Amino acid sequence: MVQRSRTAPSGSAQTLCEAYDTALLDLDGVVYAGGSAIPRAVEALGAARECGMHLAYVTNNALRTPEAVAEHLTELGVPAEAGDVITSAQAVARLIAEQVPAGSRVLVIGGDGLRVALRERGLEPVESADDDPAAVVQGYGGPELPWGRFAEASYAIGRGVPWYASNTDLTIPGARGIGPGNGAAVEVVRIATGAEPRVAGKPLPPMHRETILRTGAKRPLVVGDRLDTDIEGAFNGGVDSLLVLTGVTGAALLLAAEPRHRPTYVDADLRGLLTGQPEVTVAGEGFGCGGWTAAVRGEALVLDGEGEALDGLRALCAAAWTYAGDGMCALDPGKALARLGL
Repeated sequence: MVQRSRTAPSGSAQTLCEAYDTALLDLDGVVYAGGSAIPRAVEALGAARECGMHLAYVTNNALRTPEAVAEHLTELGVPAEAGDVITSAQAVARLIAEQVPAGSRVLVIGGDGLRVALRERGLEPVESADDDPAAVVQGYGGPELPWGRFAEASYAIGRGVPWYASNTDLTIPGARGIGPGNGAAVEVVRIATGAEPRVAGKPLPPMHRETILRTGAKRPLVVGDRLDTDIEGAFNGGVDSLLVLTGVTGAALLLAAEPRHRPTYVDADLRGLLTGQPEVTVAGEGFGCGGWTAAVRGEALVLDGEGEALDGLRALCAAAWTYAGDGMCALDPGKALARLGL
């Protein structure tokens, strides 16, 4: 069970694929970026599956259907079926179905993933505020989503129609870099209407509930690249997490993390599923991991020793999180991270 006030990354004598029955894997920034697999991800996931770990793919991206996501994963070399994919579109569709009469019309601002998920719950997707919708739902619609769709949502919300959002991630990683996510689009409608949506996606409980219902996981491990969705979602759900450094979170942001954003484990990429995790120990006035010792001196985090860069980062996490307690660490990590090449 996740620690509520974590002050250091945890160790594990077992490989993570043995210690947990199900990996709840984020996609963007973890398995792939844009249309291409992240280096070493395909091989690592194949080995984790052979180890006996069930792989489930949990994404806040509501654009594509589970079938389309599974087909993409399979093309990349990661065999998957639609039932292995859980999306924020499914989570928000369940949330709406619990609030409106069966068969209700729902105005969709987004892609096919939302439409398919709504139909799965017996709801009717519509395109206009004049179609008498019982709800408005907004999800990531891709870079080509017309501006007029935001106006359509605003017209309906202005008439008192309840508003739902699949997720509020401000950014989304892609092959060319970091772009605006659904949260940025939600802000457009929020500014226009002054309304607040009900949100289903990570890190909120509806997404965790949807994931557990669909996977039946007993000992899940959340695997992600974002502190504010993946790791916070694991914290809210009371389960352990693995942060991989292949997406939007860098070392400096990790060191500054407040308690709800502190992962159980930290690793470079998905190969972390195949190994144990080293212990971080108290070392004098600091913390040790591998050949490194980290401590707070004056107004900076300092690092002594040598060894694997990730071990140094784990030791720095312990020093920073312990110093910060229930807050965020504002100490300068620049020189320490430079020693690690991070």
